[in-house]
This record gives sequence, structure tokens and C-alpha cells, in this order.
Amino acid sequence: QVQLVESGGGLVQAGGSLRLSCAASGNIVSISHMGWYRRTPGKERVLVAEITDRGAPRYDDFVKGRFTISRDSAKNTVFLQMNSLEAEDTAVYYCYSLVNNGVYTSDYWGQGTQVTVSS
Repeated sequence: QVQLVESGGGLVQAGGSLRLSCAASGNIVSISHMGWYRRTPGKERVLVAEITDRGAPRYDDFVKGRFTISRDSAKNTVFLQMNSLEAEDTAVYYCYSLVNNGVYTSDYWGQGTQVTVSS
């Protein structure tokens, strides 16, 4: 089994910054993709950013230039630095990892962390 533990959410004023972290642990041989999704009430979960095991990032157009994703592969941890936050960034943020346990590959999700941006 694999567990993902997120931290770093909270309340911030518009224009401020937050840094999310997510650490994966458990039966892990390798992790190819790590990333972040977010969901607002009444809407589906959407991709915010993801990063491959080679460090190649991908961003949703709405966060490009404001958010930066990075990872520490040695610690199975992914980070999301969020700058110039806007009220529209308010959501529950979920991290995920695409994990290979030596037998098969599966995606795992964190419990979600609330980010609230006040305008």
C-alpha cells in the first residue's frame, strides 16, 4: 500500500504565496509522474501541474507563470509553489503519484488540502 500525505494549505490574501508539499511512502519501487489537481464545489477535479521522473513539468494554462512544481525523487516528495494567488485559486488541492511497486503501476491520491484565497 502507498500513502500520500499533503501539507501546506491554508488561508492567504490575494497576491500572496503558499507552498504545498506531498510525501509518498509505502510499497514504492519507482514513481513516474507526480502532480496536483484541484477541485472547487460543483466542479470536477482538474489538473494544476504535474512533473515526470525526468523533471519535465506541465501546467494548466491558468497557473502558468505563477505556480512552480518540483520534486525530490530521493524523498518521493512533490512540491507546488504558488505565487500571485488569486481568489479563483481557492479549491481543495489533491496530490497524486503514479507508483510502480515492482509488480504493477497504479495511481494514488492524497486526502486533499484546502487553499483559500481572500480577495
